[in-house]
Amino acid sequence: MATTTLTISSKNYSSWSLRGWLLAKFAGLEFEEVVTAPDDASARAEILLLSSSILVPCLRHDGATIWDTLAIAEYLNEIRPEAGLLPADRIPRAHCRSICGEIHSGFTTLRASLPVNLKGHFPGFKIWSRAQADIDRVCTIWRDCLKVSGGPCLFGTRTMADAMYAPVVTRFMTYDVKLEPALAAYAATIMAMPEMQEWIAAAKAEPSEIEELEVEY
Repeated sequence: MATTTLTISSKNYSSWSLRGWLLAKFAGLEFEEVVTAPDDASARAEILLLSSSILVPCLRHDGATIWDTLAIAEYLNEIRPEAGLLPADRIPRAHCRSICGEIHSGFTTLRASLPVNLKGHFPGFKIWSRAQADIDRVCTIWRDCLKVSGGPCLFGTRTMADAMYAPVVTRFMTYDVKLEPALAAYAATIMAMPEMQEWIAAAKAEPSEIEELEVEY
């Protein structure tokens, strides 16, 4: 069988790469990382929010090439249904797909105002009012899910939703967003996952910086 690869970009800055990488890890899929340099045009477009999906992340597996994060999630659910990337029951499964679609296509102000930066920490960061509206919506999503599931993940056990919202958790940590206890506990659960710890350690070891992000933010 051909080698399975996942093309990603910067681990410090790339929210979409993190999502794709976590999804593959959650699915238990063995893969080789192919890292696109931050100065590559496609990687820069993805990191700087000019596109949510160009070449990264891109999964190549058993003859298939999948380059959109939600498509990667659905593909992994097809080939590894035992991983539980989607809830088993119909109604939670529909809810999971809905909130994954919402984070995939929305929250543009949150993305622009609080870019992923795992090396950074900005206590007392002043949050723009329009970004606060996005933060409030994320908190509502988390609160509703956790009320039904009881945690520790959005649907009890981890699903594709936790991979999709993991970069938001890192944003909240980086920019010192205050969370109510139940949501803070969820954020701590995500940050403590071995996969997240592995990604964060690699992100902090990266030498490269994206000048536009470092200057503007």
